[in-house]
Amino acid sequence: MGEAAATGAAVAGAAAGWLCAPVTAAYRGPLTPRARAGVAVLTAAVLAALAVRLGGRADSVAFAYLGVVGVLLAVIDVAVRRLPDPLTLPSYLVGAALLAAAVPVTAHGALRFAHAVIGMAVLWAFYFVQHFLLPHAMGGGDVKLAGVLGLYLGWLGEAAWVTGVVAGFLYGGVYGVTWLLLGRAGRKDEFPYGPFMLAGALTGILFGGWFAR
Repeated sequence: MGEAAATGAAVAGAAAGWLCAPVTAAYRGPLTPRARAGVAVLTAAVLAALAVRLGGRADSVAFAYLGVVGVLLAVIDVAVRRLPDPLTLPSYLVGAALLAAAVPVTAHGALRFAHAVIGMAVLWAFYFVQHFLLPHAMGGGDVKLAGVLGLYLGWLGEAAWVTGVVAGFLYGGVYGVTWLLLGRAGRKDEFPYGPFMLAGALTGILFGGWFAR
């Protein structure tokens, strides 16, 4: 059952990634067939991992949406250091609506949704303070993405939320220090932080919230 779900999710993810990849062209320029295939493969891998974690739960649709949009955002941020509003802002409404739809058929669904809203608000505020104090280190796009990720991580519970946030900072920190030590970047150089936030959130979803099956 798990293998079948993962295979089905991988196929769906590959199709979604292939179809949605042209969205990135508006920001990073024309896509080569190889780049488009890369987006499809990455999306397939993410959705397969989510399927293994969530199975056929009612909230799996919401997380599949995050997986598809998350890959697009990561690809764009790596290319042009930007997390575009047309992808992040609608994700608040879509994510909230899909999670709300899962409430009636999820154990303690209303409580989970309340935790999701709290997780969203707290993580958004946490990133906003950093952006306010260090605008060159933390972009506005990162703040907007943080709220979306906080929504999903909050739905899975405190363990997932904390794991996702800490993992994102850890991944970004290791990357930044490594590049500094290798002389590839200076202290004032910017690097795309969105992919590390997304990777951290995926870590929290897959491992931190395992207890909330």
